[in-house]
Amino acid sequence: MATGELAAAVSAAGGLGIIGAGNAPPHVVRAEIRKVKATTQHPFGVNVYYLSPFVEEIIHLVIEEGVPVITTGAGNPGKHIPALKEAGVKVLPVVASVALAKRLAKLGVDGIIAEGMECGGHVGEITTMALVPQVVDAVDLPVIAAGGIADGRGLAAALALGAVGVQMGTRFVCASECIAHHRYKQAIIKAKDRDTVVTGYSGHYARIIENKLARQFAQLVAQAAPAEEFERLGTGRLKAAVVDGDVEYGSVMAGQIAAMVQEIKPARDIIVEVIAGAVEVMGNLQKWHILGR
Repeated sequence: MATGELAAAVSAAGGLGIIGAGNAPPHVVRAEIRKVKATTQHPFGVNVYYLSPFVEEIIHLVIEEGVPVITTGAGNPGKHIPALKEAGVKVLPVVASVALAKRLAKLGVDGIIAEGMECGGHVGEITTMALVPQVVDAVDLPVIAAGGIADGRGLAAALALGAVGVQMGTRFVCASECIAHHRYKQAIIKAKDRDTVVTGYSGHYARIIENKLARQFAQLVAQAAPAEEFERLGTGRLKAAVVDGDVEYGSVMAGQIAAMVQEIKPARDIIVEVIAGAVEVMGNLQKWHILGR
């Protein structure tokens, strides 16, 4: 979903667009990077998935292509930090716990993305509201809040918790520039407040919109099935949803704020709306404080 088209649109609008490398081979990621470069001169980044079989090649690629920022997930970027630093690449790992944030801060990362369990896709066990201020207090680095944020109120709340900004995923699935299948987008737009569920097994949980796939995962949990069964069931399911539009047996990853997404619109409009909403909230807080004195 996070291709060069979306990353370029977000960056051009004043955000930091991120290309999701996932398990893609280097030539695919290189093509997405060059899409962004051909579209905008603004900074952008690449998310490096540390369970990818191509992780070493992707690290080499982002250095070679002069990518200014990487975010990381599902692993420890420590061994690559010296080379990335030497190349001037900023490293922002995604964490779901204070302990991991502290460990990575000691390795010399440039900031921390603290992601709560409200997020779509792979989840931890702590909510954004609880996690972000604890990470802010634990590390002397910029902290970006993620998970369960869809509008200006969420941005204002994150800033109040001590974050310097937010990362948003689900909201941008419904950006015009996102290449996700229209049925995937419509599943998010139609979602209600309780329509996402956490699927998977110990240490490998993911939040998706409830469907037949989610019920199959629940059956495996009830049967205390081995990890291999979960892996077999989950293989290829995200592609089935994103590319093929299978919203029944595909993995329709979405955060708990899916019900707040009401329409498809350009990335620029989403960013303008979020910033304006945050300014309004903070303006109201200032007004109420003055009136209460």
